[in-house]
Amino acid sequence: MTSSESTDGLNAIIKQIKDKKHPPVHLWNPDFCGDLDMKIARDGTWYYMGSPIGRMPLVKLFSSVLRLDDDKKYYLVTPVEKIGIIVEDAPFVAVEMFREGEGRSQILSFRTHVDEYVVVDEAHPLRISFDEGTGEPSPYVMVRSNLEALIARSVFYDLIELSGEEEIDGNIKFGVWSRGVFFEFGSVDEIFGE
Repeated sequence: MTSSESTDGLNAIIKQIKDKKHPPVHLWNPDFCGDLDMKIARDGTWYYMGSPIGRMPLVKLFSSVLRLDDDKKYYLVTPVEKIGIIVEDAPFVAVEMFREGEGRSQILSFRTHVDEYVVVDEAHPLRISFDEGTGEPSPYVMVRSNLEALIARSVFYDLIELSGEEEIDGNIKFGVWSRGVFFEFGSVDEIFGE
């Protein structure tokens, strides 16, 4: 879970993203077939009937046909059926971060627990939500088709180390640059609870 500054590494990630073909679940409109006793826990573990699914190839297969619909529910979708599942938080967990460059010209990317890679840009933004009760931050990155990854706590610490202050509309905001876009995390007080 360390940051890397290798141009070759970023190029390999971008090539893998371009070569990766996911089924076109956004184009399929099958009938709803009911809910399945399947859950994705906050830590990214997939469960079927209360037991963890230990076979990663099976988890990767399921994750490739996952969709979040307008009703804010998650479904496994094939051309002939749509089955509801439970997702406790986000369906993916970002477990590793990579960096090329520095400051405004840096490019950040993440690897998820199912070995999907995403480069942070306008189409794949970072965001932080705050627990209303505790103020605890939960950071996310958009992976694909409105499916997000919760950024693992240790990776979030690495991300915070790369972040800095910027003046935006006369206010000092805390965030990070990637591909020429500033992703605002909020004020310094919000992030650090000061």
